[in-house]
Amino acid sequence: MSYNRFQFSRRFFLKGTVTAGAAAFAGITLRPAHAANYSLLNVSYDPTRELYAEIDRSFSASWTKQHPDDRVLVKTSHGGSGAQARSVLEGAPADVVTLGLAYDIDILAQHGFLSTDWQKRLPHNSTPFTSTILFLVRKGNPKNIRDWPDLIRDDVKVITPNPKTSGGARWNYLAAWGWALRSNGNSEEAAKTYLKTLFKHVPVLDTGARGATNSFVQRQLGDVLIAWEDEALLAARDIGPDKFDVVVPSVSILAEPPVAVVDKNVKAHGTEAIASAYVDFLFAQEGQEIGIKHYFRPGDPAILARHGDIFPKIATFDIASLGGWTAVQKKHFSDGGIFDQLYK
Repeated sequence: MSYNRFQFSRRFFLKGTVTAGAAAFAGITLRPAHAANYSLLNVSYDPTRELYAEIDRSFSASWTKQHPDDRVLVKTSHGGSGAQARSVLEGAPADVVTLGLAYDIDILAQHGFLSTDWQKRLPHNSTPFTSTILFLVRKGNPKNIRDWPDLIRDDVKVITPNPKTSGGARWNYLAAWGWALRSNGNSEEAAKTYLKTLFKHVPVLDTGARGATNSFVQRQLGDVLIAWEDEALLAARDIGPDKFDVVVPSVSILAEPPVAVVDKNVKAHGTEAIASAYVDFLFAQEGQEIGIKHYFRPGDPAILARHGDIFPKIATFDIASLGGWTAVQKKHFSDGGIFDQLYK
């Protein structure tokens, strides 16, 4: 598979033009020896389209405010997190990846695209925003869906994407798995029975989280959508306040979608400094506030505390409590794993 950068020729004038990107956002004006043209590609997961559209514009404006003669073009591609990681492996020229789960970036690290200690480079294990998994239902909640047991009632159809291609789907699956374990004395057999029944209620498996949202919102499929919190709140508060309601289950998972600079690619492109500045921007005040606007929980606890009224209160467990991503991926989502056994 071949790729080119935004379908036009890359032109960079980088030698001697920039130093560490973080300094630019610490109030230090760094003047390049001459003007530079930059293009960055952020390869991201499905539900971040609106988020990164605004972040890309704001970052470009912040950089050019410090460097008025520079020109910066940032573009972000979207898809299922696993599929996006594979696209980078196959040649997509990502300078930055902002994927749905750490495992997908670990795969890139295993193939030499970045250091295996990548999560130690940035605050909060390289996670600028967190989320969780909620339910989106039709207005008035006509099926009276309140918690995980309601999803396997005979009269309920569930929309969720495919865990083999979508990071969001894996978070959905694991939120259900964790609830089932906690409700059945930590019995894996009971959890398997619940998940097998749940997926019998899923009429279609979209490849990504946004596709599943579209199936529920636009195609009117299903009675309940298992969704990222940001997708559910966006639909219920902004897209269709007269069409949808959000249901907060009794317990869910803390979703931590991380970010990283793709070392191999930025060295080839000459974009190390500006790519680092871009990911630093996500953790800065302006980037965190943009995340809140799009219903992503800020990774900075102090900022989250100031905006706690925006996000529903919910009990959560984390991926570490299930063994961590490496163990979970092998056990549940590898070929022949639990998901394959349950979904035939």
